[in-house]
Amino acid sequence: MVRRVRRLAAVALGGVAAMLLTLVFAEPAKATPKPKPPAGVDITGHGLAEPLRLRADSHPEHVNAVIEQVNFRELVRQSTKPKAAELGPKYTVVVLAGDVPKQTYDLYPTATGGPRIHRPAKQPDGRKVNAAWFLGRINMSETLRTAGVPLERTIEAISGGTGGGERIIPEDALNPAQDINEAFGELRRLLLLNIAVMLVITFGLAGIALLIRRRTR
Repeated sequence: MVRRVRRLAAVALGGVAAMLLTLVFAEPAKATPKPKPPAGVDITGHGLAEPLRLRADSHPEHVNAVIEQVNFRELVRQSTKPKAAELGPKYTVVVLAGDVPKQTYDLYPTATGGPRIHRPAKQPDGRKVNAAWFLGRINMSETLRTAGVPLERTIEAISGGTGGGERIIPEDALNPAQDINEAFGELRRLLLLNIAVMLVITFGLAGIALLIRRRTR
């Protein structure tokens, strides 16, 4: 009888331990993945006999680099319109989602005082936006050149940001959802480990008590 009880206790303890270990070492839920970038960009302008068509499946680095140039959320807005004589050659960038044009911007990589970007009020997807001018990234000319636009090579680094330099803190380090998720994951592992230890001790004491009780009868 004692052996049977011990076998049942061992089986139950093993099942509980296996379940807890599975929960402890299971990967915590990942943060919601970022949406994929648009499928491509079309570039037209000075020196281009026909549109330069870049797609994410064949030129992912160039597509992402050009889209980053027109990400106005990271750009500095300019309060006044630059003089036309100071803008230089214009290149129009159309951002597409699949084959559908969504956004359009006019880029001036060689403007006096640094690159400029103009966002027209009329957008291809029908959105209503205010026309605006932005200070472009200092590496705009080099980014367009490496993508296929006939521009002279410049000394700016590919990683340069608006007004020079690059982001010091990596983009991955600015994801609060991921940090919170990891913190909860570690807390869950700690709690489950404590529960596992308590269950092992409880089952052990129960087994010892049962064995002593059987022998003292």
